[in-house]
Amino acid sequence: MMELQETEGLIGKLLIAMPGIDDERFEKSVILLCAHTEEHAMGIVLNKEMGDLRLPDLLDQLNVPIIGLLPDEPVLHGGPVGQDRGFVIHSEDFESAGATVNITDGLRLTATKEILNAIASADPPNRSRLALGYSGWGPNQLEAELKQNVWLVADADEDIIFDTDFDEKWARAMKKLGVSPSQLQPGTAGSA
Repeated sequence: MMELQETEGLIGKLLIAMPGIDDERFEKSVILLCAHTEEHAMGIVLNKEMGDLRLPDLLDQLNVPIIGLLPDEPVLHGGPVGQDRGFVIHSEDFESAGATVNITDGLRLTATKEILNAIASADPPNRSRLALGYSGWGPNQLEAELKQNVWLVADADEDIIFDTDFDEKWARAMKKLGVSPSQLQPGTAGSA
């Protein structure tokens, strides 16, 4: 069994919402946990789109010059906190000194305009995913939710993180754990 006091051991893990989660904002969510200390935890929802907002449209609104080929991908709804702020999960081939955080081997997080300029450049990061907002937990909140079986925990999977099959990410993350969603009973899971 995972020792919940080892908070840094959860950084880079996927949190997979259990059926019956009390907060519909997180129903069938898959979250990449990017930070976890005794004071807080922070993650990005990987499978919820921000309405019809597309990456090229957002960069155009932010006056980011598009130099390279920019994929017409949706912007993700990273969570209910700080929705006016952008967060980019990306491959390790980009770094902004003092602003880029290592999540795991091969995965980083940057929340500055420099990463947006890099995405729109002729030499973008190999892989990236932009989200507005994040999911946050206060002291011991995530640990309590884990004890209440609100979330399943899985190792990060770059295919799940970066692909654009948003409707299937939750089921694929469950399958990665060897769990069939049809075998899970909705319960009284808490909220995040």
